[in-house]
Amino acid sequence: MSDQVELAAAVLLVLLYVASPWLERIGQKIAMRTGFCMALLALAAVGLRLALLPAFPVPTPSGSDDFSHLLVADTLAHFRLANAVHPFHRFFEANFVLQEPSYSSMYPPGLGLFLALGRMLFGHPWAGMVMVDAGFCGLCYWTLRAWVTPGWALAGGLLAVIEFGPLNQWMNTYWANAIPAAAGCLVFGALGRIAANGEKTRYGVLVGVGLALHLITRPFETLLLGAAVLLFTHSPRVLIAAAGPVTAAALLLLCQNKAVTGSWTTLPYMTARYEYGVPATFVFEPNPTPHRPLTQEQDLNYRAQCAIHGDRPETVRSFFERLGYRVRYYRFFLLPPLYVALLVFLLTVRDRKWLPVIGAVILFAIGSNFYPYLYAHYIGAVSSLLVLMTVVGLGKLGRWRIGKLLFLLCAMEFGISYGQRWMHGPEDSEGRIAINRQLDSAQGKQLVFVRYAPNHGFHEWIHNAADIDGSRVVWALDFGDEENRKLMAYYPDRRVWLVEPDAQPPRITGYSR
Repeated sequence: MSDQVELAAAVLLVLLYVASPWLERIGQKIAMRTGFCMALLALAAVGLRLALLPAFPVPTPSGSDDFSHLLVADTLAHFRLANAVHPFHRFFEANFVLQEPSYSSMYPPGLGLFLALGRMLFGHPWAGMVMVDAGFCGLCYWTLRAWVTPGWALAGGLLAVIEFGPLNQWMNTYWANAIPAAAGCLVFGALGRIAANGEKTRYGVLVGVGLALHLITRPFETLLLGAAVLLFTHSPRVLIAAAGPVTAAALLLLCQNKAVTGSWTTLPYMTARYEYGVPATFVFEPNPTPHRPLTQEQDLNYRAQCAIHGDRPETVRSFFERLGYRVRYYRFFLLPPLYVALLVFLLTVRDRKWLPVIGAVILFAIGSNFYPYLYAHYIGAVSSLLVLMTVVGLGKLGRWRIGKLLFLLCAMEFGISYGQRWMHGPEDSEGRIAINRQLDSAQGKQLVFVRYAPNHGFHEWIHNAADIDGSRVVWALDFGDEENRKLMAYYPDRRVWLVEPDAQPPRITGYSR
């Protein structure tokens, strides 16, 4: 198989190189049409992903973050910000979900809004993830148009499709998402146009829309994005125009705080921290909540979370130790051929207009380092800036035609990965798809008890809708026959199952009393 892959890669690279003059002419003609190019890039990302559905189906939610964001979406779809406490809520305890003082997700509403929109428009929340990611690909081109020539802006948009499109986790999970990246596009694209065309209120409003979108998705990192805005402009006119959308987003967060926690100023995220000890926030402690000691299961979950991210729960990593450890995460934003382009940009930059761009990336790199762990979407706001820097580097290499070669190598790598995804077919390493399929085929309403093994880690199986009692399938923790009978008496009309996710393979059986 390796020989076939290598041969296919060589043939693809040759074909791309031979066709590149013709492709360049076509690209130069359409690159000037901003709206057309944005739509084309967005549709390309969507079309390529939909074409993979036979081999790469709609993603199955599989983790705590997935289920928690989907709970936000379901809650919003019921036109409320929080849900009432269930009388048997101890059976429904799950990571990243509050049971008291309300039954709610700990996350802000940003991603949930798009998941709910996807479900309302297309019948499935995953459509919201696809829309956001495709929108980011189109907006990336729009942002680059403010900084580079139309041709290179289109090349950057194509890189966005290749890097962040159909094969990327931003389109294929329900938690890692492109909303911060799209928000960053709005902010930095508007700021680039303000610098080029002078102060304009409409661009200030777009800056505000980007900040607002980021605020309801990643509140902490919005402080970094706001500081980055100040690197580009101190214009009162721009800042006043941006204040309106940001104020509206802040009011939405305050309302969610009140509905979920009962306090206007207490974030659901922090309530989860105080009640469960996870997720970790800005420092690591073996017992994060001394006033409410962790249970053994919660302590195992906490340490498992630390292990996932490579951090030690017993000690606080030094600032520079964390910074060095996290360099590897920035590979998410760069295909290997683009390392050269980024290096060339940094070594050859002379124009002062690029200083705020570099400063914004550095600001996010340093600011996010105060958090115990990192995922790419935490710093997604600077995605378009990293694409911009690599595109400028490719342009500087263009005089030796090396830039075109590096771009073609990226296209070749994407083509190979896309083909491999076709050949591998669907995966069900956790057994969730098979278990869900069996539950879907069962008649009537279902009650599923989940029995974890003593060494169970952080991965979540308890997940319920906003309206637990109205759900066709209810997932509950197994507390043993005596306690379980109380919940079965509450749901007398449901067929009862037992799921053991830590078995090899995970299994589902009829519940035996």
